[in-house]
Amino acid sequence: MTVELKENERIDDLQRNGYRIIQKTDGFCFGMDAVLLSGFAVVKAGEKVLDLGTGTGIIPILLEAKTEGEHFSALEIQEEVADMARRSVLLNGLEHKISIVNGDIKEASRIFGGASFDVVTSNPPYMTDTHGLKNPHLPKAIARHEVMCTLDDVCREAAKVLKPGGRFYMVHRPHRLAEIVRTLSKYRLEPKRLKMVHPFSDKEANMVLIESVRGGGIFLKVESPVIVYEKPGVYTDEIYQVYGY
Repeated sequence: MTVELKENERIDDLQRNGYRIIQKTDGFCFGMDAVLLSGFAVVKAGEKVLDLGTGTGIIPILLEAKTEGEHFSALEIQEEVADMARRSVLLNGLEHKISIVNGDIKEASRIFGGASFDVVTSNPPYMTDTHGLKNPHLPKAIARHEVMCTLDDVCREAAKVLKPGGRFYMVHRPHRLAEIVRTLSKYRLEPKRLKMVHPFSDKEANMVLIESVRGGGIFLKVESPVIVYEKPGVYTDEIYQVYGY
């Protein structure tokens, strides 16, 4: 299908099922964290999925390509970005499988209803509103800093929209791991799997992938870490597999 490209937009090939995605040439683009999250998340046949803060829609598009999920909903607060995600869905002919909703994460349970999903995913802003230099370009600032929502907002709404026993998958920064675990537990999202991501084998982790279960028992499996680069500019075999090469 042909879709309209707006000013400063481009189409990128996702190397999965022939799918493509529309992104800004001068805006926030999806990164390794979103791709790793799509590989870490488990979506079973017939399950319904919600992605909180979907941005350009990369996570639901990749999950649709990789899994047998029944339907994928995605919530994005920025109208322009949500429109771009919708056009990517149309570009790939996935409008029957993926729904993009323009709305606020803090209102997710009101928008979709409680206990509506089997799986929730999120690649939320990593930095608190006071941490680091805030990008003066608002869309990028919203993607990177807790301008429009906090970690507490994301965990609270994930818990509300998940069915009992439903799974929540999130990618975040290791320096906030203690806070993440406390916040998940606060909303009875029990951490079950954790995987650290290291840029190189001799470098400290710069991302953490975590799965939690609504109302789950106390048992956490720490999996083998992901190493992104074998050497500068060369991905490890695991990364190539995640990307589908």
